[in-house]
Amino acid sequence: MKNRIIRAIAGSFVLISILLSIYVNPNWLWFTAFVGANLLQSSITKWCLMEDILAKLGVKD
Repeated sequence: MKNRIIRAIAGSFVLISILLSIYVNPNWLWFTAFVGANLLQSSITKWCLMEDILAKLGVKD
């Protein structure tokens, strides 16, 4: 369940930041880059901050 939530949050962040970059300010693409870098980092280190946050909120695997 956590993996599905993490993927949904990451995908939502990417889509929202792209829309914000189109309609508000292109600097929102930095947020998209941050999300991508965080996904890459979590695949290498096997540690994800969002997973820790969800665990503290009581979300089960």
